[in-house]
Amino acid sequence: MAAASKNGMRGLNDDCSDAKRRKVNSDDSRYIAALILARGGSKGIPLKNIKMLAGVPLIGWVIRAALDSGVFDSVWVSTDHDEIARVARAWGAEVHRRSPEVSKDSSSSLETIQEFSRLNPDVGVICNIQATSPCLHPHHLKEAVEFITKEGFDSVFSVVRRHHFRWQEVEKGDGQCTKALNLNPVCRPRRQDWAGELCENGSFYFTTKELLEKGPPFYSFSISSVNLLISCVDIDVDIDWPVAEQRVLRFGYFGKDKPEVVRLLLCNVSGCLTDGQIHISANGEEMVSINTRDQAGIDLLKKEEVKVILVILIEKDPITKALADKLSQRMGCPLLQKVDDKLKKMQELMEKKGMEWKEVAYLGNDEADIKCLELAGLSGVPMDAPTVARNHAKYICRNTAGHGAVREFAEHILLLKKKAKSQMEQDRICRNTF
Repeated sequence: MAAASKNGMRGLNDDCSDAKRRKVNSDDSRYIAALILARGGSKGIPLKNIKMLAGVPLIGWVIRAALDSGVFDSVWVSTDHDEIARVARAWGAEVHRRSPEVSKDSSSSLETIQEFSRLNPDVGVICNIQATSPCLHPHHLKEAVEFITKEGFDSVFSVVRRHHFRWQEVEKGDGQCTKALNLNPVCRPRRQDWAGELCENGSFYFTTKELLEKGPPFYSFSISSVNLLISCVDIDVDIDWPVAEQRVLRFGYFGKDKPEVVRLLLCNVSGCLTDGQIHISANGEEMVSINTRDQAGIDLLKKEEVKVILVILIEKDPITKALADKLSQRMGCPLLQKVDDKLKKMQELMEKKGMEWKEVAYLGNDEADIKCLELAGLSGVPMDAPTVARNHAKYICRNTAGHGAVREFAEHILLLKKKAKSQMEQDRICRNTF
């Protein structure tokens, strides 16, 4: 939803890897930057901003939405922590190393934003995006920025409409009675007869540089509203995390490629299906171990109505052809051996099957997989994959290689397909109804 005043603010209800990109469809020449505040000293949940949420670091959700919106000249993460800085860069953002003066527990967001503004004098409009808003979508940011660039507002922020009856809190034993704050108890309105109230949900705050320099820009003007909706998630303590994951899987933004078109899963054997170990018996026989959960995950994919093919890759693994054939037979999947150039081989495979990269899900685990991870419509790595591979994956499994990572990734694929089909059905109902 949106709320506003022409001299001041408007509130909104709730192709690209490079952080620097030009704004699209805008006549406004001002430099617009997104700024995500991610201090390392979170008290409720340590390093909350980079904790994995549904396979993605928390700040990764909002960085992806900001980059894909196409309305920012640059996307920044402001932090005082090296690991947060590393994750931010891996997801395509630039890093503002905030000073110790604005990194204290007592430091306000406004102080940090003002410091960023002073150090970047060319920035004319700043959008402070909260890292704890994983349900943010690019279209929310596109709609918001137009209120500044096309309609002349100085400030825009996100709100959500609530229908909660509020009562005054009183101290126990002081003899006072509570009072209704926003209703007449004698005539309680029905929900359909009451517009409710607008409450900040903290997803984002746009403001011009001129207004920012005057002080707190968000509370100085009257508010009018326009109907828009942003689903919000509050993540302050660990108990919020599983609830947030379910909400993100339903309402989150997963990137430009639609998951319902995935038709092929490419999966490494060593480092994904297995843990990379080769066991050798006393008489010289070679063995690898597989997890029955992973095999069940592959079976789930094969039973899916949309055709999903699993191809197991082995790159320079010193296992015998007999063992590879047995593994292929056991998993019921074709197997490619001794692939020197994965990218070339995968492109040849897709050309033969008449597929595009957006139709491919790829589970890799090392440097040789980077290009495929970047190109695949859906990509993942096991939890214990090297950093070089993790930095290029769209999903990081909670399970390790050989211990359920394939099953988890398979469930993730099917969940996204289910979500996409549900959305398509909802769109169909809306079209038929209206």
